[in-house]
Amino acid sequence: TSFRIGGPADLYAVATSSQELVVLVSLAREHDIPYLVIGRGTNILVADKGIRGLVIENGGQEIWFDNDAVLYAESGALLGDLARESARRGLGGLEWAVGIPGSVGGAIVGNAGAYGCYIGGVTREATVLAADGTVRELSAAEMGFGYRTSRFKGQAGEGQQEVILSAEFALRPEPAQELAEKMADYTRRRETSQPTEPSVGSVFKRTRQYPAGFLIEQAGLKGTRIGGAQISPKHANFIVNLGGARALDVKALIDLAQEQVREQFGIDLELEIELVGEWNG
Repeated sequence: TSFRIGGPADLYAVATSSQELVVLVSLAREHDIPYLVIGRGTNILVADKGIRGLVIENGGQEIWFDNDAVLYAESGALLGDLARESARRGLGGLEWAVGIPGSVGGAIVGNAGAYGCYIGGVTREATVLAADGTVRELSAAEMGFGYRTSRFKGQAGEGQQEVILSAEFALRPEPAQELAEKMADYTRRRETSQPTEPSVGSVFKRTRQYPAGFLIEQAGLKGTRIGGAQISPKHANFIVNLGGARALDVKALIDLAQEQVREQFGIDLELEIELVGEWNG
C-alpha cells in the first residue's frame, strides 16, 4: 500500500483486465475463500497481522474515448493518468485529479475529490460484478454518491461485495493549454500543502463545521509521534510513516485524534480511510 504498512495476505493475485477480475472473484466465491479487491492501496490501512484469504490487485488499466467526450476506463486504471490523457485531448472534467494516486475503482468507492470537484460529478455509469455473479450496469444515481462515500463504501472484506469492473465518464471540450495550466497549479498547491512521506492521504472526513486537519491542529496534536508513525507537521489530517511504522502505531494516532477532538470540541471525526485485515485477537 502507499502507507508501506501491514502484514501479509494468505493469497495474492493480480488481475490484468476486468475479465480476469471477474474470473478471480468468481473462483474465490465458488470456493468460499474470503477476498478483498484493492487498487493501488492508497486509502486503506492494513492490519499488522495481514489479511486472511485472497487479496486481488486490480491491474486492469485499459482506457478509451468516443467522439462524444465520453471516457471509458477499467477500474484499475490510475486516476491521474486519466486526468492527464483527457487534458491532452482537450477534454475537461478530471483535471482536479492530476495529483490523486489511486485507481478509478477506489475513486468511485470513496467518491474521491479535490478543489471542489468529485468523481461522482463526472461519472455516467459503472459496470459491476454483483454479489449474485451477474454483470450489470449502474447509473450514477444508483451508485449513491455522497461526501467521500458511495454504495460500495464499507463493503470491503464482506466476501460478497459488488466489484467495480469499469466506468464511463462524461467530459467536456476545453482548450488543452488551459487544462494544462490548471493541472500545473493544482500540482503546485498539492506539493506545497501535503507531506511527501508515505501516507494514505486524508485520514478523516471534513466535519460539518471545520476541516479535520484544523481541529487536530487546534487540539495540539500536529507533529505527535507514536512509534514510527506521526501526525504530519505539514498537514494534520495526514498520518505519515517515518520508517518502520506499524499499523497499530497509526491506529493509536487515529484513536488519539478522535478522542482529543471529541473531548476538546465535542466533534466526532469520521474516518475517510478504511481499516482492513485481521484487527482482532
